[in-house]
Amino acid sequence: ADCVIRPAAIHDDNPEIAAARAAGIPVFERAQAWGALMSHYPNALCVSGTHGKTTTTSMCTHIFLAAGRDPSVMIGGTLPILGCGHRVGQGDTIILESCEYCNSFLSFLPTVAVILNVDADHLDFFKDLEDIKRSFRAFAQLVPDRGHVVADLDDANTMDALKGIDRPLFTFSLDQEQADCRARDLTWDKGLPTFDVIIRGSTYAHVTLHVGGEHNVRNALAAAAAAYILGVPGSAVEKGLDGFTGAGRRFEKKGQFHGAMVYDDYAHHPQELRALLTMAKGLGFKRVIAAFQPHTYSRTHELFRDFVDVLKLPDKTILAEIYAAREQNTLGISSADLAREIPGGEFCPTLADVTERLAQLAQPGDLILTVGAGDIYLAGEALLKREQ
Repeated sequence: ADCVIRPAAIHDDNPEIAAARAAGIPVFERAQAWGALMSHYPNALCVSGTHGKTTTTSMCTHIFLAAGRDPSVMIGGTLPILGCGHRVGQGDTIILESCEYCNSFLSFLPTVAVILNVDADHLDFFKDLEDIKRSFRAFAQLVPDRGHVVADLDDANTMDALKGIDRPLFTFSLDQEQADCRARDLTWDKGLPTFDVIIRGSTYAHVTLHVGGEHNVRNALAAAAAAYILGVPGSAVEKGLDGFTGAGRRFEKKGQFHGAMVYDDYAHHPQELRALLTMAKGLGFKRVIAAFQPHTYSRTHELFRDFVDVLKLPDKTILAEIYAAREQNTLGISSADLAREIPGGEFCPTLADVTERLAQLAQPGDLILTVGAGDIYLAGEALLKREQ
């Protein structure tokens, strides 16, 4: 290899990284490599935010493909239309999911910087919410004078982070008329939204989404705003979003077990869980059964009360053990601690236990959700294999 590229979660003690260093092979962080790549594109559309990055980046991809712009794409998940999480195009635009963890996105060179929301997360790296706001502000400051920062006018933390910024600001909102981009005539049919995208007083696009939830209306507005700024016609926004059915592990339909529908979702922060579960409860199922696997000990510890509150929303909550990811359990915390605080909550030490319990609970008309950023999806897949 001429070089090795790694994400921020892979450290020097990784055997492949250690071997590369011993052999004198240059090692770069992924963010540095992406920053170098995007410098070759006139338009770098970078989608950031504590929640919704993968979905919004995927929506942008659909829109730019529909417009025939032949974009290059980097997504932190699998997009069915691509069959993977990346695309190498010949157009003038690169679309990138842009993560704040370890300040990775500060290595980027955005010409359009989208900020969906700013929330307390990754507190194993950031000191507190104010530290996170500073990071997002620094990201916005990377935009050149000819570029734009696209931001949610409804999100107080985002607007506080951007207060007084000397970069061109283009705002979106569900209903605030002073926003540059907003939704109008929002209606719902079986949990799915239809609305007009209004930009500076004029109708830009009429959108029907095939993904539910108010959070996805916001994601679509952000994608539409970015498309407008980069000269994409409203017809491509309509066509692109009409073909979008979700990214991999974002309310992804997995199958059916004993008459219960099985879906999987990557949500791993309380705010993401609230958006997911609120949307799921509005879809008309008899019961919502959630099997949740917390992601990292630090996040579970720092946001413990928020997790307890939101995990009361399902009709039945199953807790898998915490997924360690990059951490050691120095805090002595377990999912069993969450289960004790949730009425009817159950702790399952292994994924096999989760699968077994879901099999016992499943009834026709139920929605079974496997939720988390780790390997909880394996429990749902094992459940579906029992149906075969």
